[in-house]
Amino acid sequence: MKNIYILIIALITLFLNSCNDVLDQVPSDRYTDALVWNDPYLLDTHLAELYACTPVMIQDAITLMNSWNGAPMNRDDNGWTAIMGFSAQMEGTVRTLEITDEAKYNFGGQAHLLSMKENGIQSNGTELQWWGNAYYTIRLLNNFIDRAGESSISNVEERIAEARFLRAFNYFAMAKRYGGVPLITKVQSLDDDEDVLYPKRATEKEIFDFILKETDEISEVLPSANDAGRANKWAALALRSRAALYAASVAQFGTQQLNGLLGFPAGDDAYYYQICFDASKKIMTEGPFMLYDEDADKIQNFKNIFLKKGNSEAIMVKQHSGKGFNDGGTNRWSWDMVECPRPNVWGVGNYHGPYLDLVEEFEYKDGTPGVIDREYAKNKLWTMEELWGEKDPRFFASIWTNGTSWQGAVGGVLGENTIDMHNGIMTAEGTLVDGRYDTYNGIPAVGDQLVRFKEGNTPNTGFGVMKYLDPNANNFNWFSESTTDYLIFRYGEILLNFAEAAFELGKPAEALDAINQIRDRAGIARLTSVDREKIRHERKVELAFENHRYWDLRRWRIAVQSLTRTYSGLRYIYDAASSKYRLDFIDNIDGRAKTPTFPEKNYYFPIGQGRIAANPNLVENPGY
Repeated sequence: MKNIYILIIALITLFLNSCNDVLDQVPSDRYTDALVWNDPYLLDTHLAELYACTPVMIQDAITLMNSWNGAPMNRDDNGWTAIMGFSAQMEGTVRTLEITDEAKYNFGGQAHLLSMKENGIQSNGTELQWWGNAYYTIRLLNNFIDRAGESSISNVEERIAEARFLRAFNYFAMAKRYGGVPLITKVQSLDDDEDVLYPKRATEKEIFDFILKETDEISEVLPSANDAGRANKWAALALRSRAALYAASVAQFGTQQLNGLLGFPAGDDAYYYQICFDASKKIMTEGPFMLYDEDADKIQNFKNIFLKKGNSEAIMVKQHSGKGFNDGGTNRWSWDMVECPRPNVWGVGNYHGPYLDLVEEFEYKDGTPGVIDREYAKNKLWTMEELWGEKDPRFFASIWTNGTSWQGAVGGVLGENTIDMHNGIMTAEGTLVDGRYDTYNGIPAVGDQLVRFKEGNTPNTGFGVMKYLDPNANNFNWFSESTTDYLIFRYGEILLNFAEAAFELGKPAEALDAINQIRDRAGIARLTSVDREKIRHERKVELAFENHRYWDLRRWRIAVQSLTRTYSGLRYIYDAASSKYRLDFIDNIDGRAKTPTFPEKNYYFPIGQGRIAANPNLVENPGY
C-alpha cells in the first residue's frame, strides 16, 4: 500500500510538472509579441504588411481586397463597391483619372466617381476618403515604431525609419485631403486622458511640418542602396520634395481658414519652396538616378519607363508579383485589363477615354502647339500619319487611338493587330452609314474597338490610356493580373518639382534647364524660356495618368476654373472613296445632363458628421 501511495504522489507530481512545462512553452501555431520584435524575418514580414496597408501610395487607392471579404484595414468601408472599385488590387488605381481634365469614365467599372465629377463632394461625402483606414494603419505604425525600438536586431533603426516613412506618407495623404488632422504619434490606450482619446485637429502647417521633419531625419538613417519596393534615403527625400511643393503651393495660392487649421501664414511659400528645391537637388546631384533614355525609338523609350523593372528613373516602386487574385494571390493590380483595347476578357477595356483637350496639350516635335484647327480639320480628309505623325512621342506612349498597333486587335481596313475606332462610313455616294450592324462593301460601319460603345450608346472620346499598358499582360482572365511595377516616385517628377520650386524662388535658368532635360528625353524641341504656365504644361503632359493632375489643380487653387467645364472628343468617320478619315469634333463628350463642376469648398474634403459625433473635438471644414 505504501508503495502504491508513493507511486500516486509521483504520478501527480509528474503531471503537474508536465502541465507547467506545457504552459511555459512557446506556442507552435503562432508567434509571441516578444518573438516578432526580435526576429529579423518576422519583423520584416510585419513591416511588409504595413506597406500593404498604405495603398494610397499606389494612385491613391484607398482600400485593399485581400479576399472576397476585403481586408481588416478597410475601416471606412469594406463593402463590395469599396473593395472592387477602390482597392489597390482592383480598380482603385484608376479612380482619379475620371475626376480630372484628363479622361472621362466610359463604362464597365465596379465603381465610378461621376457624381463627384458633376456635383463635387457634398456634406458627409465619402469619395476618396482616407481617414479611418489611415488611422488604422497609423496605429499599427506607431506600435511598430514603439516596440521595434526595444529590439536587439542589428538594423532595426532602418526598419523603424521605414515605418516612419509610411506614417509620413499616410499623413501627407490626409493633409492633401483634409488640411489639418489629429496628429497621433503614440499608441492610444483606453485609460488615456480624454484629450488623447479625442484629439483635436492639428493645423495644416503642423501636419506638413511634421512630415518634413520626419523625412529629413529618416533620410539620414535609411540606406542609400535601392531595394525595390522599400523606402530608402532617396524615397524619403522624394516624399519631402513632393510634400514641400504641395505646402508651398497652398501657402502661395490658398488662404488661412478656421483659425489656422487650414492654410499657412502669408509668406510661408518661399520657405517650403526652398525645402522642395533642396530635397530635389540632393536627389539630382547625389542620387544614383537619371532620366531613362536607353532606347533609340523615343516612343518605346517613354513606354519603357513604366514597363522596364529597375530602370534608372525608378526611385521607389510598388512591386506587383505572385499569383493573380483568381489563383489565390493578392499582390497584382488591374491596370491592363481595365485600360487596354480589345480584345479583352469581357470585350470591353477602355474604361477611361482621354479627352481630345488633353491630346491637344501634347505639342508637335518642333515645339509648336498641339491644338487642332477644327474648322480646317473638318474640311479635310486625313490619314493617321497626317493627323498625328509629328506629335510629341509621349503622346503615342501615353495614349492609344485609331491606327495604334496592338496585338490581337481587329483592325478591319487598317489591317490586323491595329486598333480600329472608326464610327461610321461615308459612302462613295456621299451618305453616312453608322448603324451597329451596318456594312458598306463588306466593311463594318463601326470599328471593332467601338462595338460595345455603340451597343450601349456610350460616347467615346476616340482615345484610350496607353501608359503602363504591358503588351504581354494577360487580359483574358479577370482583374488583378498586371505585374508591372508602379512608380511611386520617379526621377522625372523630381525634375518637375525642382523646376517649379526654382521658378517660384526666382531662379528661372535652373527651372529651364530641368524642363529641357525632360523635353530632350521626350524628343521634342527645347524651350528658350519658362514661365509658370509652361512648367505646369510640361507637368501635365509628362505626368499624365500618374495621379498628379487632380492634386496639382487643387494645390494651385485653379481646380474651380479648370474642372468646371465641358470636354471634347473626336469621331473618326471612314471615307470609302479615299480610304482616309473625316473628323467630327464632339463637344460635351461626357454626354451627361450636368456640366462637370468643382466647388470651391472641395479644396478640402469634409470630415463628416459621423466622425465629429464620435470625436466632438473635431471641427468640420468650411462649406459642409
